[in-house]
Amino acid sequence: MEKAMKCLGVMLVMIFGPFAGLYAQHFSEKPNIVFIIADDLGIGDIGPYGQTIIPTPNLDKMASTGMKFNDFYAGSTVCAPSRASLMTGQHTGHTLVRGNGEYPLESGRKILPERLKEAGYTNAMFGKWGLGLANTHSSPEKVGWDHFVGHLHHVSAHYQKPDSLDCIIEGEISRMPVPKGKYANDLFVENSIEFIETQTDEQPFFLYLSLTVPHAELLVPERYFQPFLDESGKSIFPSEKAHPEGLHYGAQPYPKAAYAALVSSIDDYVGRVMSALEKIGIAENTLVIFTSDNGTHVEGGRRMEDVDYFKSSAHFRGVKRDLFDGGIKVPLMVNWPGKIKEGSTSDFRGAFWDLFPTLSHLAGIEVDRDDTDGISFLPTLLGQKQKENHSYLYWEFHEEGGKQALLQGDWKLVRLDINKTEGPKTYLYKVTDDPGEVDDLSSKHPGKVKRMNKILDQIRTPNPYFEFN
Repeated sequence: MEKAMKCLGVMLVMIFGPFAGLYAQHFSEKPNIVFIIADDLGIGDIGPYGQTIIPTPNLDKMASTGMKFNDFYAGSTVCAPSRASLMTGQHTGHTLVRGNGEYPLESGRKILPERLKEAGYTNAMFGKWGLGLANTHSSPEKVGWDHFVGHLHHVSAHYQKPDSLDCIIEGEISRMPVPKGKYANDLFVENSIEFIETQTDEQPFFLYLSLTVPHAELLVPERYFQPFLDESGKSIFPSEKAHPEGLHYGAQPYPKAAYAALVSSIDDYVGRVMSALEKIGIAENTLVIFTSDNGTHVEGGRRMEDVDYFKSSAHFRGVKRDLFDGGIKVPLMVNWPGKIKEGSTSDFRGAFWDLFPTLSHLAGIEVDRDDTDGISFLPTLLGQKQKENHSYLYWEFHEEGGKQALLQGDWKLVRLDINKTEGPKTYLYKVTDDPGEVDDLSSKHPGKVKRMNKILDQIRTPNPYFEFN
């Protein structure tokens, strides 16, 4: 039981060393990095991107005191390849992991925490990993993580009150029990705050808080649920349709209210982490990033009617598993007091694979241009001229018949049904005029389609797990 308590944050002083409670006043010249990623949060679910029903005051504050990106994309439309793109700096035409499932990362390729560790960072991850099970070469303790409490298997992360979690204890992965009734994301945030409070000025840290909400199951602590219930305990939202018992995700009588509560919980978690940084006096030496791994979902009782009600995809078409912008366009906000201009916005067009070179650049690490599909947008963050920009962005996805998408300038080409007998079907949108991807212009611009199709045919590398017919 003592090991479990150590792992789950009740006695973190015994894990992290004798420095708990000694609040550092001056950190090294390399900034700390806090990366908070939500799971299936739609771009329209939070106030900075237009949400009007669900209050998100802490994220609103983050946008008003930092930089908000208006044209940023996830690595993929589901979690594992999206997070693989983040960790490797590769798009899904080059990553080994191009879909969900328990696939390890490419052996021998150093990922972001390994690079940061070589640069002197202490690395902690709390939440979902999903990029390598225990005893594989990309289990967390083997790829640069010093501390970890969370889920190795992505399906384990579907449940908000697990009976156990995976942890790094004495350099090895162990499975430890969770106190009965405890919500996993509460634990992840508590561990994150404890980790922050135990850091010293001897070296910078990288904290990766990988939340498992608002992904289904739609189960949430009462303190977040209560504001969305009326005096009789029923949802304040119309047209609720209960999710029944006996299915993959747990029952939920009020999916709309539960989803709103999950978004509210994310906002509170972000606020708690930001407050911890301010409390111990290290906010000015800490870069904080907030984003989501892909678009909103329709799982666990959540319906397209609910997506439309909250405008979770904003004015974009699609949801999770789509390569239309509703499935891949995500919020990105970055805060760094004194370094990033308050209340600034950026139209830099980027994607998750840019975070690898950007954070490496921030930490003083050289990245071989041939080793990443990304570019550093640190100049944009610092208010300097962004000299390098993408000529295009690319995604591929292997469910629902196979899909590809290419975003190049004003134009986006989407291929669907690649693996179906009658496929593929090709659609062309001028997204600057048609952000909702409604008007297919492929028949009007055959030359554009031909040129973009040529890029699609040449851009990807073969993959042992994910191939098109």
